Amino acid sequence: MIDPLTTRRIAHRALFVALAAVILFLRLLPVNPMSHGVPGPDLTLAMTLAWVLRRPDYVPALLIVAVFFLEDLMFWRAPGLWTLIVLAATEFLRAREVSLRDMPFVLELALMGGLMVAMVLANRMVLALVMVDQPPLGLELLRLLMTLAAYPFVVALSKLAFGLRRAAPGEVDAFGHRL
Repeated sequence: MIDPLTTRRIAHRALFVALAAVILFLRLLPVNPMSHGVPGPDLTLAMTLAWVLRRPDYVPALLIVAVFFLEDLMFWRAPGLWTLIVLAATEFLRAREVSLRDMPFVLELALMGGLMVAMVLANRMVLALVMVDQPPLGLELLRLLMTLAAYPFVVALSKLAFGLRRAAPGEVDAFGHRL
């Protein structure tokens, strides 16, 4: 018999993959609701960062790599580059999850903004180093701002609809390990 913690972990991992697949499907549709040139937010990135900061055990590194590598292939990005950058950012957050647990949401939003800016700059620097054509900087910064503006809604939806919350300070799993 499977304990409830393992069931919850597996269910949230499946939910993460399902949500990422739905977002990918919607982004691939030929319908553009923002026809006036404003790019939409990267909801997969916002969801991944929010979930890793709240419950890193629900989103393992291999799952993140699989989702973002599939996105790299589907959107004709440099295969593996954005995946590596997202993996580095999520591992940065995962290593600091315990110390960031009590952080107010405004500081969390500022941290996410700084992290997203660093991710976009790292991506642009590597692409410039190998002389690959890049989208305009203004367009990428606008997408970054839209993603940052969508981040509070992603966090609220994750908490209200999917029950994703931060681990309590003394919470332990079924084996007595601290979360």
